[in-house]
Amino acid sequence: MKLEKSKALFEEAQKYLVKGVNSPVRYFKPYPFFVQKAKDCYLFDVDGNKYIDYCLAYGPMVLGHANEAIINAVKEQLELGTAYGCPTEKEIILAKEVINRVPCAEMVRFVNSGTEATMSAIRLARGVTGRKKIIKFDGAYHGAHDYVLVKSGSGALTHGTPNSPGIPEETTKNTILVPFNDEEAIEKVIKDNKDEIACLIVEPVMGNVGCILPKEGYLKFLREITEENGIILIFDEVITGFRLAKGGAQEYYGVIPDLATLGKILGGGFPIGAIVGKKEIMEQMSPSGPIYQAGTFNGNPVSITAGIETLKQLDDKFYKETTKTAEKLANCLREVSERYNIPAKVYNIASMFQIYFNDKEVLNYEIAKQSDTERFMKYFWNLLENGVFVPPSQFECCFTSIKHNDEVVEKTMNAIEEAFKNLE
Repeated sequence: MKLEKSKALFEEAQKYLVKGVNSPVRYFKPYPFFVQKAKDCYLFDVDGNKYIDYCLAYGPMVLGHANEAIINAVKEQLELGTAYGCPTEKEIILAKEVINRVPCAEMVRFVNSGTEATMSAIRLARGVTGRKKIIKFDGAYHGAHDYVLVKSGSGALTHGTPNSPGIPEETTKNTILVPFNDEEAIEKVIKDNKDEIACLIVEPVMGNVGCILPKEGYLKFLREITEENGIILIFDEVITGFRLAKGGAQEYYGVIPDLATLGKILGGGFPIGAIVGKKEIMEQMSPSGPIYQAGTFNGNPVSITAGIETLKQLDDKFYKETTKTAEKLANCLREVSERYNIPAKVYNIASMFQIYFNDKEVLNYEIAKQSDTERFMKYFWNLLENGVFVPPSQFECCFTSIKHNDEVVEKTMNAIEEAFKNLE
């Protein structure tokens, strides 16, 4: 595998970009490869290497790269303009589709990223309840804003201190941390902070610490205890939205939150986010209510167009095929790790999967961070050298797309076999 051009570009990039990248998760030692183009389930770098892609831009590209329907629709929109600062009919079309799919969605506010969506949803919950405190889970990542950068997942686990410098203590003093999958911890926190908690925000499946699944009945428990205590339940479905099912995790698990945040898949490869939820809560947002939320590019016509074309293609066949692919790869990882006697736990749901180099069941952040990250990076590089790209962190999730066909999966399984031979 030649990476000379990527190395040179990385050296040049460091002169102008922080550590040569624009997001921490894109950096890995000694340097990342630089992409030239992408198509279907493949990335092509500047050195001519071709990789089967299971990162998929950290989730959005469920239809594969350069989907023709999306490209053609976006081309048409570009000729009509790229931003108006005025309402468009397309915003209504996409909002209707979101409401038809997502159980909790009675109204929608489009924003520009998952970070904006979670930040605004928390503000909305505080405004509606008149309370200050929020509950989040250890290791959960809800974007890069101050209130939730406390024991965060994603790049904060791999590349920096979970409690990021630059965030005043008074900003996070109202953020209460609890371990995932622990009912007693939630009960105690709510009892100790009675009538002070505005919301509980949760990734129904923790996709920013790898792929941690909720215990059976856990999400239902969260729904019941928040309802009993007047706490707004927010599902952060930036990753799971439109991935686990047409209506996301709330449809998959049959648990309906008060609010949900969406992103990634919703934009079809373009920047987008959304806050959705019950009408009586959503209408408290400006301009119909007093809780301020705004953005120059909210409802951007290019992103909205891509979103419409994406959701059109997410049918029953899509969910069946992408789930089958992820299951096959997860089973391969289980079989190979057992055969080579390498301690590992593998988890998958729908089109999400991840391996932890850990001999314990990974139920929460504390257990996840006990995984062997050095061995994971050896696994990552062995896969890369065999033409397979997974996110370069133990604490990210792998994804399958509709373009990962049987032939691609077979090649991937062979690469996994080769990778494990070098991990003994």
